[in-house]
Order: sequence, then structure tokens, then C-alpha cells
Amino acid sequence: MQILLLTILLFGYPFFADDTLSHTPDRLDEVFNIGTVQSLIIQKNGKVMDERYRGRIHGDLPVNIKSASKSVLSLLIGLAIDHGYLEGTHQTLGEFFPEYFENNPDPVKESITIKDLLTMRSGLETTSFRNYGRWVMSNNWVQFALNQPLADTPGEAMMYSTGTSHLLSVIITKASGMSTLEFGNRYLFRPMGIRIGGWDRDPQGYYMGGNNMAMSPRDLIKIGELMMNVGTYDGRQLISRNWILESVQVYTKSNFNPYDYGYMWWRKQVEDYEVFFAWGNGGQYIIILPELEAVISITSTLSTSNSRRYQREIFQFLGDVMIPIIKNHPG
Repeated sequence: MQILLLTILLFGYPFFADDTLSHTPDRLDEVFNIGTVQSLIIQKNGKVMDERYRGRIHGDLPVNIKSASKSVLSLLIGLAIDHGYLEGTHQTLGEFFPEYFENNPDPVKESITIKDLLTMRSGLETTSFRNYGRWVMSNNWVQFALNQPLADTPGEAMMYSTGTSHLLSVIITKASGMSTLEFGNRYLFRPMGIRIGGWDRDPQGYYMGGNNMAMSPRDLIKIGELMMNVGTYDGRQLISRNWILESVQVYTKSNFNPYDYGYMWWRKQVEDYEVFFAWGNGGQYIIILPELEAVISITSTLSTSNSRRYQREIFQFLGDVMIPIIKNHPG
């Protein structure tokens, strides 16, 4: 897989042209029958081969990508290491939250590493699902997350938790002296021409690590292209290749679905192809198919959607419809 990713070098991100749609089978419109899907972009060999929308959304309109934000946050952690703000994934919570552990000493919690956070193996009780409401309604998200009891040994089983990923955003701010948004703008978003349309903050002002970031469908394609090109965008190496390759390795398996997990990037097999993807609740996706040199973005409205109800349909549609179309497209 590493050799494959290292040898995939695509062209820069193109402007969309209307005639890219004219030779694409209309069956792609069936994607809008899944959940509340509102946009679909397919890029192959660095060129947009199809771009479709339903409703008021358009390609440059930022939308809430929910937990697909976690995959973007993973890139920011890699950049913080690349630029020397962080030493590496071995660093521990004790290094970044000494004031908390001075009042709440716990050698096990203090030893939790950045890698444990990236792979959702902190061992801390989840702040998602049944605990999400209490966490976001608390007056201190960091303290709430660190106060969670140890439900497992750090570095062992995966326990999906947005409070865990939020700690990574706080670590970026503490290490860099910049807000996570300012850091991202400097090293990732502005160099790629990406505009963040909105991003929630916690009561202390830290940007929410791993949720409620707004990006446009076309900007999601750019993130996918960066991954496809192993950290290169528009001819410039923005993030180290090693970080991208580390990010898509399998470290654990989800505790609530059949997917494998890397550094906040998911992966699974679809037909005969290995698929890497960012995924947000409600149906927000960046899907990367390295063997086909293809990137797909999908966004959905959030008002009445629940992605876990139809995520299986998305990947069924990917295998039955999108992959055959991508394979047969001249590119």
C-alpha cells in the first residue's frame, strides 16, 4: 500500500467545466435517493469528471462536515510535528495539561499519548453517544474529557470519542501558541485555497477538535487530493509523506461498525478496492480510491438525517455504481 501511495502523483486541482457531465451516465443521480445527500463530486486523475448538486448548495458553499473534521485535524497534528511545534506522537497528556494533573494526579491518564488520541485508544470513557450532550453542555470541555474514568487500558481497544479528538485541538493551540484555526490557515487551508466557513469553539475558546467545521464540497476534494498525492498539493509538499502513510495504516477497528481506523482516517474494502475515507454524521464523506486515482466528496443536509441509517447504502452505491463508472471513464 505504501509503494502504491508513493507512486500516485496526480495533476493539480482543476476548475470545473460543465462539459465534464455530458458523458457520465445519469445513474449517478440515484445518489440523491440516499438519505439527504445534497452534493456529489468525483475527481479522477486530477480532473473533475462529475459534479452534481441538489437543492441550494453549490460547490463553494461551506457546509458542516461533522466528524469528517477529525480527519482534517489529523492532518493538522502532522503539520505541527513537521514544523517542530510537537516532537511526535509519543508525547503525553501530562506534558500539555500539567495544571490539570497537578490537582488531579493520575499516572495512567498522564501517560496517554498523542497516538492514543489519534487512534481513539485513550482508554477514557467516551464523551460521544450517550455522553455527548452532557459534554457539550459542560462549562469546561477539556476538564470534562480528562475527568472521564478509565474504561480501558490506554493503547488498547478503540473507544470513539469527540472529547478525545478535542484534546488534540487544544494540544495544537498549546504547542503552537496559535488557535487551531489560525494554525490551520497558516499551514494548510490558505496554501490550498481552502476557506473554513465556520467552526465551533468550547467555552474557553478552543476550536472544537473533531466536529462542526464547515468546508465546501470542492474544498473536501482538495483534502482528498492532498491525501492521494501523499501530502503534495499543486506541486508543493505541504505535509510529510511519512505522516500521510502513517495516517492510513490500520491501528484498530471501530467499536460500533466494521471499519478499520488509522489516525482519524477510516478504511474498508469495497469490491476489490481499498478505500480510505473521512466520515461525518449525516452523510459527509471524503472518499479516496488510490488504485483508481479517484477522490469523491459527498455532503448531506443535517436537518433530518442520520448517517448510520444509510451509510451502508453509500458504500453499496460506491461499489455498484460509482466504481464501475470511474473505472470506465477515460480520465
